[in-house]
Amino acid sequence: MQLKAIAAAAAMAALLSRESASAHPYETFIDVDDEEDLYDLQATGQIDDDTLESLVELMQAGVDLNRAGREELYSLPNLTYGDVDAILEYRAAAGRIRDPIDLIVAGALAQDKLEAIASFLVIRDSSRPLFATSGWVRGQTRWSVEDDDAPPTALRARATTLRDLTVGFAGTMSRNRLADVEYLEDEEGSNALSAVAAEERLHVPKFYARWETDRWGVIAGTYRIGFGQRLTFDNTSLYTPNGFVQDDELSRETELQRACRESICADRDDEYETPDYRWRDGLLGAALGLKRLDAGPGWFQTYAFASYRPHSIYQYEIFDAGACDDPHDTADTCRAPAVYHRPVDQGGEPSEFRFSTLPDLYTEMVAGGNLAYAIDRRSRIGVTGYGADVSWRPAGIDLDFQEYSRLPYGGRFGAIGVDAAVGFGRFDLFAEVARSFDSMPDGEKGGYGAVLRSVAELAQRSELEASLRFYDENFKNPYARPIAAPDEVDGARARDEMGARLRYTARIAERLHLRGTADVWSRTSSGGGTDILVDAQSDLDLTSQLRIGLWGRYDQCLNFSLDDEAADPSDPCEGERYRVTGRFRYAPTSRYSVAAQYQQKFLVDEDRQDMTATLIGAARPVDWLRVRGRARYLSEDIGDDTSLEESVWSYLDAGFRVRPRDWLRIRYDMVVYLDDRDSTAERVPSPEHWLWFEYESRF
Repeated sequence: MQLKAIAAAAAMAALLSRESASAHPYETFIDVDDEEDLYDLQATGQIDDDTLESLVELMQAGVDLNRAGREELYSLPNLTYGDVDAILEYRAAAGRIRDPIDLIVAGALAQDKLEAIASFLVIRDSSRPLFATSGWVRGQTRWSVEDDDAPPTALRARATTLRDLTVGFAGTMSRNRLADVEYLEDEEGSNALSAVAAEERLHVPKFYARWETDRWGVIAGTYRIGFGQRLTFDNTSLYTPNGFVQDDELSRETELQRACRESICADRDDEYETPDYRWRDGLLGAALGLKRLDAGPGWFQTYAFASYRPHSIYQYEIFDAGACDDPHDTADTCRAPAVYHRPVDQGGEPSEFRFSTLPDLYTEMVAGGNLAYAIDRRSRIGVTGYGADVSWRPAGIDLDFQEYSRLPYGGRFGAIGVDAAVGFGRFDLFAEVARSFDSMPDGEKGGYGAVLRSVAELAQRSELEASLRFYDENFKNPYARPIAAPDEVDGARARDEMGARLRYTARIAERLHLRGTADVWSRTSSGGGTDILVDAQSDLDLTSQLRIGLWGRYDQCLNFSLDDEAADPSDPCEGERYRVTGRFRYAPTSRYSVAAQYQQKFLVDEDRQDMTATLIGAARPVDWLRVRGRARYLSEDIGDDTSLEESVWSYLDAGFRVRPRDWLRIRYDMVVYLDDRDSTAERVPSPEHWLWFEYESRF
């Protein structure tokens, strides 16, 4: 079953309760009840977009306490390796974890940590009848005031039966996705594309069947998989992956999008509408894993996986390889081909699509595997490798990836690597070395990368992680997700970089919680400066009801300048920045809580200051009703109300238990823009009004 709050006292305080005694690289202590709490953390700046993606994926997949290994358990927020080892030792001694509260009774896990991770956990009863079936179905829809068409909807379902079989799917009704992209020679004789305009369409992008026992695992359909330090192959969002997870993730945007993305919009340039639900493409195929084969003092583990999946791509990430030899070239022939509205108006000016995603434009074929030998749960050595190739669907044009795309251009690519781990006492040491391979004509056909990471448990509730990383300028592995700086080089975060990072977390005298990160990196090639990121957090429990916090962040990114015309526009590095945040939380009872937060940013290179003030409240007056709300004031560039956004975003969310295991959730949002920009004056709708509905039924 999927756990909610372990105790009623934690149910409504989940969002507002914070802790810093964690060892996971998430920016803050994660204590949430559902996905909406995660989106609140992102909206208030407590976590970034990458962390939101990781946590949403982890929550939607769920972590089985009785089958998860050391690596998967450590991906849960707030847990140290000491916590993970204590859980595994209790599980081995007890045979299985029948009730998570037993972990508290046995002293394996603190109550606050268990309550905080409850929403991510799954517990299966191995003694239930063979044909017993359990699961859930969840439907969602959103609507804004200017929507003329049917609103976007999403439906997800999951069921477990035969004790070890899980099946699931995720579907959505979209209205903003193009369709049927084809080759088109335009009037000037240049190669171009055409597509059918967006309309209401049904998509089922995620579906799978997974059979897993303590020794074997097999999955068919959509899935994700990763190993080691994520340097050779990983497309999960887990910090320490080891094997596959099902993929039925759907996510959503929190801002309206332009209603028209064409060059000819019939006076609809300033109209906005509700965005579709979206998804991140994973693998589509099958994976087989033998999790344990006893041999000598330890055991072997082996996985094999294959995928054949159509992929969509942003229209500006492609070029015509038949007309351009090198995508780095700035010539017009190397730009992304135009995409026209089909049928093309032959008697007038044709309309072009802009800033759109082209559906199912290429198919990626991937195959790989992993073989590892473990002496115990802390010491192992393994090898991982994969190969991939791409075929493009539109006939008549030779398409390929731009140099700033995630995938390398030129043809086949892959990687092979070796990872190792060893643990002794309070220390764990991890390492991985990989060699990538590609077909890009302008490089060395691949490069090398290496990660070295150590974790030391200094006290019962404090940890120190130190890591070193090196990725040479030719290392472009699209399936590498290792520790890396936030900047990108030609679409890859783990490329042309060497760096070091320290992370420290501690809990002192049960009242003071500290967390700090220091990251320094530079380019491995010539011409790069030294970049710095320092983040520190402190939270103090003044009483059992009142907590105050002060956080600070400084980052200096010199590899890319805002004035550098060659800089990748998607690069998040923006020079020198400071951020200071103050926060307090007050919970007079377990059913009521309120929190206030003030944050100010100083962007030195732009001579600009931003500020955000947020008020959040939550209540559960009766067991069948949950209410929460938020009001956020945002002012970008405080000194100039004509340059960037100034707005107030507020919402009220109410959840009703309509049946013993069914919940209906209704939410109303309002966004009011206060700045004096021309785009704000012309924006429709303004203010914005959103209405959300969700129904979840469990069986």
